[in-house]
Amino acid sequence: MQNKMKVWVMGYRSLVGVTPLMSLRRNRTFAFTSSSDSALKWEGGVSMVQGASRGIGLEFVKQLLEKNELGHVIATCRDPNGATGLLDLKNKFTERLNILELDVTKESTIEASARSIKERYGYLNLLINASGILSIPNVLQPETTLNRVEKSSLMLAYEVNAVGPILVIKHMWPLLKVGGGSGTNRDVAVIANLSARVGSIGDNRLGGWHAYRSSKTALNQLTKTVSVELTRKRDQIVCILLHPGTVDTDLSRPFQRNVPECKLFTKEFSVQKLLHIIENAKSNDNGKFFAWDGQEIPW
Repeated sequence: MQNKMKVWVMGYRSLVGVTPLMSLRRNRTFAFTSSSDSALKWEGGVSMVQGASRGIGLEFVKQLLEKNELGHVIATCRDPNGATGLLDLKNKFTERLNILELDVTKESTIEASARSIKERYGYLNLLINASGILSIPNVLQPETTLNRVEKSSLMLAYEVNAVGPILVIKHMWPLLKVGGGSGTNRDVAVIANLSARVGSIGDNRLGGWHAYRSSKTALNQLTKTVSVELTRKRDQIVCILLHPGTVDTDLSRPFQRNVPECKLFTKEFSVQKLLHIIENAKSNDNGKFFAWDGQEIPW
């Protein structure tokens, strides 16, 4: 089972505890002073996509590079050498794409990525957390009944879908800033976490899928809590949640049988819609949960 988890979960192995958000205050000493030379060097802005080796994450990287000819993108994943899609993009956007190793279940790799980004770029204008798991053959399957709920599945989904993104925010937050030639019209930096409509408690009418639902609900609460702290600190950072719809990716493919054709989106369509939301984010969007079409989703 352990070997299969390594293959299918992209290296998500050890359980990690959530560090209280108030500790972010201490980490603010990690902040930097950006020089005008640095701002000019990265005049197209610097974006980071976590979970970028395939699916929606890879498509975010592709569209960010294609839509902003001056923008720089940092793509992170567990195994950069095996990320063929990213390596293809690297051949095309040699100077503007930087691929880093990051495993959301190993906080040391998150810390190392943050140090690398600080040393090379000095700041980030955009952070997208795109990684997530729904099923792993012989390890994790969506539960159609309470009798199929297992502690190991709940903990694994929570670790990857909720704990991982919040730890990434913890270490990248000191780097997020407005300006620096962001290449957008935004007056705020943006943290965007990919959630799912099934994580909404108010919208839950069908039940089931206990591990995936609850892990996304946890992500929603953690993101909302971060947004409150950002407001209290008056940082010019907006933290939002995004539901991409049902997208034709490896994650959803085993469960597409009953999805109407008009409700099954391509990666290109979904990411285009999500980037529109991100690029038009305003200060009053902080802490909100949006569907791909811009409509707010109830908690």
